[in-house]
Amino acid sequence: MLLEYQLVPQAIAKPRSFVGLMALYESNYLRLQQLIPDIERLDGYYQSKVAGDCDLHVEIIDRSRYTLTLSLSYFFFEGQERISDPNMVVRAYLDGGLAEAMSYSGENRHADFRRLSRACRFELDRRWRRNMLLNKWLDYLMGQGHLILER
Repeated sequence: MLLEYQLVPQAIAKPRSFVGLMALYESNYLRLQQLIPDIERLDGYYQSKVAGDCDLHVEIIDRSRYTLTLSLSYFFFEGQERISDPNMVVRAYLDGGLAEAMSYSGENRHADFRRLSRACRFELDRRWRRNMLLNKWLDYLMGQGHLILER
């Protein structure tokens, strides 16, 4: 049985359309809930460690009644300098069940992110690309076994 969060957003609606973008936001939220089951109650900083992958760092940046803004990141070190890559800021609309990638930065040191960025460069506009990256990364994180739980 195919679960709702397993749906591929680009198969639901036409890419780069408003309907397609909203379907992508919904898919992002469902994946985010799989990664962070208690997302509505969490506050502060969390870390997920799994064998064979980088540590995932999650920080709740802002919280209001209906929204939650958080950062998702891997940390890399070059000498004494800590580099966050990707450093993605995500806003979850708790009442609407939507999650939007607000921004991301980084040099895409992770091979899977470089591949995703290249694949999406010419095909999608900036917002679509940013949220597709979030969608695929959340799927990847779940596949690696990452899970953020309340302390």
